[in-house]
Amino acid sequence: MPQLRLGSIAPDFEADTTEGPIKFHEWAGNSWVMLFSHPGDFTPVCTTELADISQRLPDFVKRDVKVIGISADSLQTHFEWIEDIIEIASKTAPTCVEYPIIADTERKVSLLYDMLDHQDMTNVDEEGLPYTIRTIFLIDPNKVIRSLLQYPASVGRDFDEVIRLIDAIQVADKHKVMTPVCWKPGDDVIIPPGTPDEEAKKQFPEHTTCPKLAYMRTAPMKDLEH
Repeated sequence: MPQLRLGSIAPDFEADTTEGPIKFHEWAGNSWVMLFSHPGDFTPVCTTELADISQRLPDFVKRDVKVIGISADSLQTHFEWIEDIIEIASKTAPTCVEYPIIADTERKVSLLYDMLDHQDMTNVDEEGLPYTIRTIFLIDPNKVIRSLLQYPASVGRDFDEVIRLIDAIQVADKHKVMTPVCWKPGDDVIIPPGTPDEEAKKQFPEHTTCPKLAYMRTAPMKDLEH
């Protein structure tokens, strides 16, 4: 099976989820998608993550991103786990889990997306089957994988960074620009090196060029709105 990379088409699949059976590409439609995996239900780190995403869901909806989780457990345990997720999230604010979680007991989707841990022999179930690595796929409306992040089982993810990454990719796509280190909405953007000077002047009238680095041209966000 070919390795999935940035630019690969996200494989289609059919699966049972907590919101009913889906065909992935059909479910995704013309939206962006964040597909994120977890080793198993009732794991403390993952419980905090799903609780956090439940509270952040409006931030993803605002960016036209559909959220879908996957865990190598059954629908029955998913529904039981959701009660725990709501319990943890509700310590901060009333919360519901309003996104689907895929049941992947046979690891079919996990294998398709190469999300199985082949190194950590402690990260297995009672039958010795490997659990899924904690992975995030950001997939655009054309079903192209735009980002792939993987975390060890012991470390919780930072969804502030995931949202920042979504913002940066969407701005870069829409305006044909690049973003510098630690970029956030409102910060200056970078004009791609291949952009001719005359075109840069037309598209980014208030851009500046570093005197000693001709390739370093930046533009304020307001240039993108004219």
